[in-house]
Amino acid sequence: MSKNLPDSFGVGLSRIIGLCVLVLVCSSFGAAQSASDAPVLISENTSTRALAVNPYRWTGRFPVRSQVLWSAGDETRVTFFVTNLDLMKEEGANAFRADVEDESGHRVRLTVESITPVARFEWIHAVVIRLKNEIGDVGDVLVRVTWRGMSSNRVRLAMGRVGEGPKDDPGAVPTGAPLVPPKHEEPNNPDEQRLGPLFSADRVRFMEQATFGPTSNLDIRLRRIGISSYLAEQLDYPYPSIPYPNQPLMPTDPAQVPGGCTGDCFRDNYTMYPLQRWFYQESMYGQNQLRRRVAWALSQIVVTSGAELQQPSWVLPYLRLLDKHAFGNYKDLLKEMTLNPGMGSYLDMALSTRTNPNENYAREVLQLFSVGLYKLNIDGTIQCVEHNPCLPGDTPSPTYDQNVVNGFTKVFTGWRLCRTAACPNLPIGAPDYIDDMEFISGNHDTTSKLLLNGVTLTAGQTGPVDLDAAIDNIFTHQNVGPYVGRQLIQHLVTSNPTPAYVGRVAAVFNNNGYGVRGDLKAVVRAILLDPEARGDVKNDPDYGLLREPVLLATNILRQYNARAANGVPGSASDGYINPQTVNIGQDVFRSPSVFNYYPPGYVVPVAGINAPEFFLLTTSTSLRRANFMNTLVFSTIPSTLPGNTNAPFGTSIDLAEMQAISTADATGGLLIEALNKKMLHGTMSTEMRNIIS
Repeated sequence: MSKNLPDSFGVGLSRIIGLCVLVLVCSSFGAAQSASDAPVLISENTSTRALAVNPYRWTGRFPVRSQVLWSAGDETRVTFFVTNLDLMKEEGANAFRADVEDESGHRVRLTVESITPVARFEWIHAVVIRLKNEIGDVGDVLVRVTWRGMSSNRVRLAMGRVGEGPKDDPGAVPTGAPLVPPKHEEPNNPDEQRLGPLFSADRVRFMEQATFGPTSNLDIRLRRIGISSYLAEQLDYPYPSIPYPNQPLMPTDPAQVPGGCTGDCFRDNYTMYPLQRWFYQESMYGQNQLRRRVAWALSQIVVTSGAELQQPSWVLPYLRLLDKHAFGNYKDLLKEMTLNPGMGSYLDMALSTRTNPNENYAREVLQLFSVGLYKLNIDGTIQCVEHNPCLPGDTPSPTYDQNVVNGFTKVFTGWRLCRTAACPNLPIGAPDYIDDMEFISGNHDTTSKLLLNGVTLTAGQTGPVDLDAAIDNIFTHQNVGPYVGRQLIQHLVTSNPTPAYVGRVAAVFNNNGYGVRGDLKAVVRAILLDPEARGDVKNDPDYGLLREPVLLATNILRQYNARAANGVPGSASDGYINPQTVNIGQDVFRSPSVFNYYPPGYVVPVAGINAPEFFLLTTSTSLRRANFMNTLVFSTIPSTLPGNTNAPFGTSIDLAEMQAISTADATGGLLIEALNKKMLHGTMSTEMRNIIS
């Protein structure tokens, strides 16, 4: 037991906190828990065997008997029946997912091809699901469908032979068809209930999605004003709460600084240290949480890196652009980022001329910042050369080819870091990384240029004219809405959103309701208010996300009132957190490449789930995550060392609330429940509760 904690704290409390922190602060994936509004797969009346029929033989009437035996195959379709759905207009098959699990625990994800209401039983829907050869003739398997982050019950389906297979889930019962429509309770009159419930899993989840972590004070405010009103506040909140660091432009070579620049001078002017400390202080204590969270997400889509931009003063204008446009228009972000000197240096546009063109920025602005490699449907699914939607073995249809890259490369020639007297912030003896890049007409390629969708720019145009036309061409491409929308969903809500969710967000990107395209304020609101984001229970095991190291750190620090290492109530952390997150895979503002810390399309091996943050989870980093939490609970960041100028105040967490609860109830029951609500959305299973007890 740590000597830094009072004896009354007890080993039990420390272990409980450690268990809960490691289980759920490390990730926010869905947990097994029943949901009253989850879909229900219909079984036979007397068993948990699925009520299932051959869609090619089904007459459209509700079946009395089901087909029992099925063969695994890519061409085999099965019609299941599901109830307890309240679909929005145009919500269809792409809002659903399905999988089967065999006796060995092997899961196979299936394709939901269609969903239609059953005639005269409109509260029941027929769902056509395509099986796969991969399943094999293994006997009984358990089938489920998921919708809006909620999982149905699992029913049995016989593959090749009847019997054997996995046991039914605990508590599973027959779910025969409801032959009369269910009764729906009328919603509460808002005038009768002015406050939200004392505890709401949805509020906690919202704070995890829209901020850098829940706090008690924010939970109280959300309870009073509601999520929608809080969003309205945040979308217009001034920024930043803590002023940006004052970073002067310095000579490229530190040796050229009068008097030299070593030690703290070098740290403050030639590393990302001041920006990293500012970022963590803003994330922990800033009031403009949503803007900071969205800007952090955008920094991982439109990437530059302090690993190559050596000075914090070179990176700060880039960060200010992200903050400025986090709730602005994506077209404006693309345009200003294209002329940002940090970006120009990082991706070589500042060196690209008609006689020595460099395609680096042209390639990355297309592949990573806007449209991606393959043509997309509005729901983010890939189009294929042979079919749309794609079939197994089809070839993805490319968004562009090398000729288009060449065209954009020509567009981006002729720009350089500002060097003339017209530059307002031109320093003496240092490059100008504050002002937009300037155009040098003699360095611009004036030949014709092929862009996206067959558009060709005519020869003889000036660089600024070509640039505006190129940004328009990118911004209006049909891929941008689903491409950007999906990644923002991944960063804020869930790694593996359904195509339906992506499609709803992309539609808002394309038109915010007032005819405006690219309105990020509307997009962020749509992401956070979508039914796939909201709701007390999300029991789909593939829902949510593994917390990237930055969010792992800030969530626990905010949950437990981050303060200075001396533990004085009301004191503030100095923000020196970055060495901890470097240790577990994330160095703030120092992405290892333009492809970010992890690729958005990363699929977890074996599991087959798109979950980008798992790219950072290795044997080493998973153990270091545990060690990081152990440090927070039992020590401080960093351990107090005399003369540590990097961390003048240090960081610790406040466990007084948990200690008081532990003291009030020697059984530990109140403490477990408090941690369950604070850190597990109230989803702690009976088994976990018993183990901790």
